[in-house]
Amino acid sequence: MDNEWEKFGKDIRNIVEEAVNSQDFRQLNRTITNTVNEAVSSIQNGLKTAGEAVNQAVSQSFPEKRRCKTGEEKDQKNKSGESEKMEVSARPELFKKNTSLKAGGLVLTVCGYTVSIGIGTAVIILILTGMFLGNFNIGIKIALSVLVPFLLVSGIMAWKGTSILSALKRYREYIADLHGRTYCNIRELADKRGKSPHFILKDIKKMIDRGWFRQGHLDHDNACLIVSHDTYQEYENIQKQRIQQKELERQTCHGENDSLHPEVQKVISEGKEYIRKIQECNRKIAGVEISRKISHMEMLIQKIFERVKEDPGSLEDIQKLMEYYLPTTVKLLDAYQQLENQPVQGENIRNSKTEIEQTLDTLNIAFEKLLDSLFEDVAWDVSSDISVLHTMLAQEGLTKDDFKK
Repeated sequence: MDNEWEKFGKDIRNIVEEAVNSQDFRQLNRTITNTVNEAVSSIQNGLKTAGEAVNQAVSQSFPEKRRCKTGEEKDQKNKSGESEKMEVSARPELFKKNTSLKAGGLVLTVCGYTVSIGIGTAVIILILTGMFLGNFNIGIKIALSVLVPFLLVSGIMAWKGTSILSALKRYREYIADLHGRTYCNIRELADKRGKSPHFILKDIKKMIDRGWFRQGHLDHDNACLIVSHDTYQEYENIQKQRIQQKELERQTCHGENDSLHPEVQKVISEGKEYIRKIQECNRKIAGVEISRKISHMEMLIQKIFERVKEDPGSLEDIQKLMEYYLPTTVKLLDAYQQLENQPVQGENIRNSKTEIEQTLDTLNIAFEKLLDSLFEDVAWDVSSDISVLHTMLAQEGLTKDDFKK
């Protein structure tokens, strides 16, 4: 198994380095996914052969229970699928339609410009007449004193109506730029609309205050628009986890277990430095979804190092993690951050960022499987203990079937 993880790590490191150096991320996720599947398949085949005897003993002891469990699992999956469909169909409306506001804007615009043109023409004629006569008589003055205020009011109506329609147009464009997501970076909206981030931020704040985004929020840095309460709650949870993680690291740093082997302490110390780098990248990268993925990765890596504290025998696997996986992950996040910092988010940059985001999912799966493999010995010990226990109970006549007899 160690050789498989080592080969897997080298392959991923080479793939990421090639993508970063060439700035071509188009096939990154697919290539890494194939590598992960190949490595996991090989490892699972080895585990299947090694555990065949134990699995057979356990399955013979619990044939009915296994069948019941399988049925329960199917029911749970069906219920889960149904609840997921219900949740999607019951999703509340996120965006205000503003139909009446649009109608009002049209009325103000049409009436304002129509009246402005009519009165403006009359005012111009009166002024030209007075200039032609060389004298603004009392009649012209009275007419101007009446028409000019109406001209100002109609001009304000036209301006207000145009402003409303323009805001509604930008609002629809912002919704389109979300592409079905419940969050979007302010800088991304600015690039697509050809406006400054300051203008977009101010515009978004007004729309949130007006209730156009029914569940609209801005993140703590005013860098991301979030249009769903659920997504914002997830963002808040991530922020709380970051604070708790920092506090936990601070306490752990002061209360380090001195009984650990120096080599284990060294590996854990270096691992904390990698976690710190990943957290730093997470803080600099905007976006709720990718932040969630990076936070999940932080949690997995933290659990892996907790496991090596409990079982120093896993040190070899952890060293491979630090030699291959963690440097590769940091390099990938640095590349994403560089793409994020580009002033113009063109199609190639957006596609590259999407590819890296999908690759993070693949790497998280790999970290999950690595963490699971660290508990392999525990799993085999438990399976063996169960098998032995049932054998002893059967010999003593203490099984359920024996009581029925």
